Amino acid sequence: MKTILTFICCLFLFSNAFAQKGEVTVIKDPLIDSLIAKRLQVYKTSGEIKPGKPIVSAYGYRVQIFYGSDRREVFSEQARFKGLYPKLNTYLVYKEPNYYVRVGDFRTRLEAQRLINELRPNFPTLFIFREKINAPNLDTTTSNDQK
Repeated sequence: MKTILTFICCLFLFSNAFAQKGEVTVIKDPLIDSLIAKRLQVYKTSGEIKPGKPIVSAYGYRVQIFYGSDRREVFSEQARFKGLYPKLNTYLVYKEPNYYVRVGDFRTRLEAQRLINELRPNFPTLFIFREKINAPNLDTTTSNDQK
């Protein structure tokens, strides 16, 4: 028992003898504070819908029109699609080593299939994928019929 008590006392004295006291200075980028403030603001919002801002909704469907490993080719296919269908959203997905161009935010598979039937002459490799989609933009203008 004496040896254990002696050992604990020696250990305590040893740790205190070599302990160092110092001061820590944290240097951080001021943008970190602004990012934290933005994050807090996002969490404090009441969930109201803002016009013109996409809303991530539940799962839906998108049509993949092209895939490849060459970025320039992928961007040119995206631009070609945007020239033909400017109202449909396009999304680039990168999964090593390929890039994928996916289009549309369809709630049903039938809507995506209709687009495939329309795109078949211009884009040979078309696939439907189920993933999280953005809800359509809400029209916040009210007509005389709605008043």
